[in-house]
Amino acid sequence: MYRSDVVGSLLRPAYLKRAREQHEAGELTDAGFKQVEDRAVDEAVAMQTRAGLQMITDGEMRRYAFYGHLVDAVEGFDKFGGWAIPFRNEKGEKLVLSRPVVVSRLKRKRPMCAEEFTYLRARTKHPAKTTLISAQQGAAYYDSEKSKAAYPKIDLYLADLVDILREEVQELIRLGCTYIQIDSPQYTALLDPQLREGYRQRGNDPDRLLDLSIEMDNAVVGNHAGVMFGLHLCRGNNQSKFYAEGDYGPIAKIFRQTRFDRFLLEYDDERSGGFEPLRHVPDDRTVVLGLISSKRPELEDRGELKSRIKAAAAYVPLERLALSPQCGFASTMEGNLLTQEDQEAKLRLVAEVAREVWGT
Repeated sequence: MYRSDVVGSLLRPAYLKRAREQHEAGELTDAGFKQVEDRAVDEAVAMQTRAGLQMITDGEMRRYAFYGHLVDAVEGFDKFGGWAIPFRNEKGEKLVLSRPVVVSRLKRKRPMCAEEFTYLRARTKHPAKTTLISAQQGAAYYDSEKSKAAYPKIDLYLADLVDILREEVQELIRLGCTYIQIDSPQYTALLDPQLREGYRQRGNDPDRLLDLSIEMDNAVVGNHAGVMFGLHLCRGNNQSKFYAEGDYGPIAKIFRQTRFDRFLLEYDDERSGGFEPLRHVPDDRTVVLGLISSKRPELEDRGELKSRIKAAAAYVPLERLALSPQCGFASTMEGNLLTQEDQEAKLRLVAEVAREVWGT
């Protein structure tokens, strides 16, 4: 049982951002860029270790966004040609993120996460996990007009995508990975009326998509003894902005009907609603409470964090709870509006509060 966890992405150092720009412009060789990526991962590992976390990641340093491993490793996507999704913050400030869209038949060019995991495994003695995009997230990259030449029906596209993700899971397990986190913020898009309408306009029935997504996730997870699968849910995370709000009630069937062992849930503010939907979590699953914001630099009060953990324990026993930030610190390469020092302080707080509450 890992009581302190981290969702995945960490802030990219400025030198890594520059190197990516140089590499894309042809000014830095593949070998040179890999050396820079390796340095960034090494620093991410050292920082998480200093913070005292039980579980660490490579910070997704090799990705331009949390879904970048899919677009870079699988042929068939127009990187920025998809449905542009609006993000906002509490002040009403907005930005638009251009997302991928599938335009040709999918073809797996290389493994998506193998390099990330094998390098991380060699750089730490800590338990390490890999983050992997969900098929449900990938469903957002289908457009009934732009994708129809390759896939006349979304089901055909999703069938190919599930096959690719299943192969990736099998490869990660072969390499020794025992904790695979599936990232699916699009589940919470099904809570928001505007986003639900966006799905309808692009040929997707959001209610049918919820049931189909559960079926797809279960197919990807499969049955693998000794491997823990986590599902991360949030309401969007891009440069300290979000795209959806609402409690987990309307999608609570994912707790009962999926095969995930561990649910990493955003719970850092009122947009996430209360803990009541956690009553649907089966007795053999763990809930990782994302009580610490990766969007704001202000450090949470540890007394309040403990009070909220106690409140959640009214629905899920304390022994089946854990603690993490509510999302990654840099779901896209630009990162959230925090400093590296803020980030480390937040992760240290996760580890310290977890030790104080659970003694480990």
